[in-house]
Amino acid sequence: MIGVYVCHCGINIASVVDVKAVAEFARTLPGVTVAKDYQYMCSDPGQELIKNDIKEHGLKRVVVAACSPRMHEPTFRVAISDANLNPYLLEVANIREHCSWVHHDREAATAKAKDLVQSAVSKAMLLTPLESREVGVTPRSLVIGGGIAGLEAALDIADAGFKVYLVEREATLGGHAAQIERLFPAMEDASCLVLPKMASVMEHPNIEVMTDSEILEVDGYVGNFEVTVVKHPRYVDTTKCTACGKCEEVCPVDVDDAFNQNLKTRKAIYIPFKSAVPPTYRIDPANCLYFQDGSCKKCVDVCSDGAINLEEEEVKTKLEVGTIVIATGYEPFDARNKPEFGYGQYDNVITGLELERMLAKDGPTGGKVFVKDKEPEKIGFIQCVGSRDKQVGNEYCSRVCCMYTAKQARMLREMYPDALVKVFFMDVRAYGKGYEEFWEETQRSGVIYVRSNPSEVYRRGDRVVLRGEDTLMGEAFEEEFDLLVLATGLVPRADTRDFGNLLKVSRSGDGFYLEAHPKLRPVDTASDGVYLAGCCQGPKDITDTISQANGTAIKACIPLFVGKVSIEPTTSMIDSLICSGCRVCEGICTYGALSFDPEMGVMTVNEVLCKGCGSCASACPSSAISMKHFLDQQIFAQIEAIVI
Repeated sequence: MIGVYVCHCGINIASVVDVKAVAEFARTLPGVTVAKDYQYMCSDPGQELIKNDIKEHGLKRVVVAACSPRMHEPTFRVAISDANLNPYLLEVANIREHCSWVHHDREAATAKAKDLVQSAVSKAMLLTPLESREVGVTPRSLVIGGGIAGLEAALDIADAGFKVYLVEREATLGGHAAQIERLFPAMEDASCLVLPKMASVMEHPNIEVMTDSEILEVDGYVGNFEVTVVKHPRYVDTTKCTACGKCEEVCPVDVDDAFNQNLKTRKAIYIPFKSAVPPTYRIDPANCLYFQDGSCKKCVDVCSDGAINLEEEEVKTKLEVGTIVIATGYEPFDARNKPEFGYGQYDNVITGLELERMLAKDGPTGGKVFVKDKEPEKIGFIQCVGSRDKQVGNEYCSRVCCMYTAKQARMLREMYPDALVKVFFMDVRAYGKGYEEFWEETQRSGVIYVRSNPSEVYRRGDRVVLRGEDTLMGEAFEEEFDLLVLATGLVPRADTRDFGNLLKVSRSGDGFYLEAHPKLRPVDTASDGVYLAGCCQGPKDITDTISQANGTAIKACIPLFVGKVSIEPTTSMIDSLICSGCRVCEGICTYGALSFDPEMGVMTVNEVLCKGCGSCASACPSSAISMKHFLDQQIFAQIEAIVI
């Protein structure tokens, strides 16, 4: 009692596959009671057609020949469930991606579609009902990362009424956005965006901020995660510190200031930057003399508020949350990996982020740009350093470099109207709202753009020389500059792999975290209940980062609002009579769903954690593991239907 339904998908399928011929063929297959074709099976009328036939003909199984099951299998499962048929008594034959979209020969494509339908019918005969389960949800969320994406996501979830833990490994919130002076294309002050969000997060009653903290362990599953967080000692009590600065005045240690791109120094006891949140001091134990040899406690002696505690220890905390948002951001490309441009060799070759800190009013140079204590007269920018470059393994576009270069070039023209500013580029990608207009205005301001292929930088006296090819004119060039700025791209953080393993989140080929589906589930991951926001998923500007964070917050809130989540029943199952307890499968499972039962001497499956990927079944040497809905006899029946 099988019903077969073949979709035209408008012309997506019907333009290549003879849909009516496939439906007529399906009527001849054993067990098929009814076979029909329809323009759009996923539409409401198409679904009603299936529901009515289930009731009228007493169908026990349904086969839909249409697009990828990733697209509309859930839609058809809901439809047959509404007709009181178990949703897992459905099989989808993909005749769009596997036939019409990859073949041009109508006759051959139609023949292949018939084979796929016959294969699906053979499996459908052996399908068994499965029941999904529901588990409760802890109404709290964890946001990992205190940059602009994490701040936005945390605020949205907290505004929805849920408790949020915001974990940031650095001493302050803000991330890279706090290092930026102005924002393109409106050229507004970046602090007007970032600082209010930092303050709002700290003041929000539903948000608990944990700076100087890192994630150690993540256990559990969607709706019921248990996360172990370690808070590293700050050695300064944030409730007592008044940021008077006396401790900093007496500290004898000077170290490079990472926030200012090592363009100035700071003390071993310091505030990360002027508007840091929380706005209190901390001690850097790697450089503090007390932690090196116990020779200095000047900061303790001078602190009249008793805020400094050199004996403070790290604290581990377990958090129970229902959903997790990853907003761990990116790292700037290390320009030393392009040695031909002289970064690290010549003082007048800097990166875009270093220039950004120079241009900042609260930066190391007070908003002025100096080269050997002189204002530059000739400034050059080299685009795409570390992006679109197979040599360094980064073939992707970092998306922000063209625009932040245009912004910085315009700022320099405003500051030094007599200076010559040139940008050497492959091509300009100004894709956002108002970006093309901004770039054109930058050119009108006097910035010269040269389409080129820069190849080498070397010193000549106090200046550096850029050598390359003008690809528009087809000529080689050499030109001297007082200052060369490398527009470095965005790369994944160094700990992306290890942190992804901790959260069971995969990475794409470019090294960033991989979304479940680039179009249908752009903020989800393969781990249910874990979502992505910001540049940890791929390079993007602040506008797109905030937009994605808003969407991520909504997705993270859905399970919290519903209060329960359904668990997919298509999981692995273990035959305890066959299992030898070799534990091979345990090491293969990336989701931690398999564990050894020492009393019975066999493996067991946590069906809540299992994603039904089948890795364990393929690795089991005794064939003790099978996959629900994908049993061996079902797969063999499909194969036989095609080859026999």
